Amino acid sequence: MKTIDQLKNEKGEIDSNAIKQIIPYEQPFLMIDRVLSMDKTKITAIKNTTANEEFFKGHFAGFPIMPGALIVEGMGQAATLLLRYNLENHWEKEVLAYKIKEAKFSAPTFPGDQLKYEVTMIGKDERGALMGAKATVDDKIVAEAQMMLAVVDRREFRGNASPVYK
Repeated sequence: MKTIDQLKNEKGEIDSNAIKQIIPYEQPFLMIDRVLSMDKTKITAIKNTTANEEFFKGHFAGFPIMPGALIVEGMGQAATLLLRYNLENHWEKEVLAYKIKEAKFSAPTFPGDQLKYEVTMIGKDERGALMGAKATVDDKIVAEAQMMLAVVDRREFRGNASPVYK
């Protein structure tokens, strides 16, 4: 198993194939295309939206905008990457959304926009972390939220799943 630092390229970036080795997401639900930078306290990542995204076809038919819940999901995926970067043996853990607070949306996101997610760790203990997140398009804030993420043992968590998924 590679460490997260080993998945970074020479610029310190992480591409989508490497992201999928860190967090358990695939298309069409992976809301991050690339991590631009990440240290122990902050991550900056991007999502390039296209008119081909399924959610644009039905969200505000005739006037496609990205659902705010998916922007929050993208911020949450970036927060998950950041928290995993701070965990020893992160592959033995699951990182779960626990609480989303003070989410607000300031402007719509349209097909062709590049979303930039910036997430900062506010605090962390063995149970999880509190993160501050914002999403921007062309340096204009489109969404902000605080999120609490929980850390649980992967085997224990997946052991509680429906028998269909065991």
